[in-house]
Amino acid sequence: MPSNETEPWQDAGMRQSVMIVHSLVTALDPGDNLEAEHRAHTLGWLRRTDDVFRRVKPAEPAQHLVSYVVPVDPATGSLLLVDHVNAGLWLPPGGHVEPGEDPRDTAAREVHEELGVTVPPAERPLFLTVTRTVGLDAGHTDVSLWFVQPLDLDQRLTPDQGEFRAVRWWSPAELREADPARFDPHLFRFLAKLEQSYLITR
Repeated sequence: MPSNETEPWQDAGMRQSVMIVHSLVTALDPGDNLEAEHRAHTLGWLRRTDDVFRRVKPAEPAQHLVSYVVPVDPATGSLLLVDHVNAGLWLPPGGHVEPGEDPRDTAAREVHEELGVTVPPAERPLFLTVTRTVGLDAGHTDVSLWFVQPLDLDQRLTPDQGEFRAVRWWSPAELREADPARFDPHLFRFLAKLEQSYLITR
């Protein structure tokens, strides 16, 4: 029997959250053709549905929002990445956006939960990707907003040892020499955009 009750991801608060996401995505200036495709895909998705937050682990709905946050040392341009147990890749810290949560708040929350560092929410993402997942939770699509977080190399960290095998800083030179297959498939495109924004050492 049809119900008159509104599902929690369809109420006014959720629609407001989706409007915030829409504004963040609209403001992004794509760094390459693939990011332009991902941006167009995401804007179309946001126009079609309010159901964009993961509600049930691991993958309901099958496409949902993620906030990545990439700690960058301003002095050296080094990036902090985590060796993720589930994905089997070196990734930026981050996680799923909770229903009704502002993705900027998600980024700050994830840095605190995963690294033990308290930071203010970022103003806007630098990068956007749409990725079919790998690892134990394969079978869904992450629409990921990538935020840059300035962080000093000597910042004391308390990493989430249940989620990560290791946490380390990677210099730009080390990343250039590394095997791209060990990382998020879009990381090196992100690095190119980061360099274009003059945020890391070339």
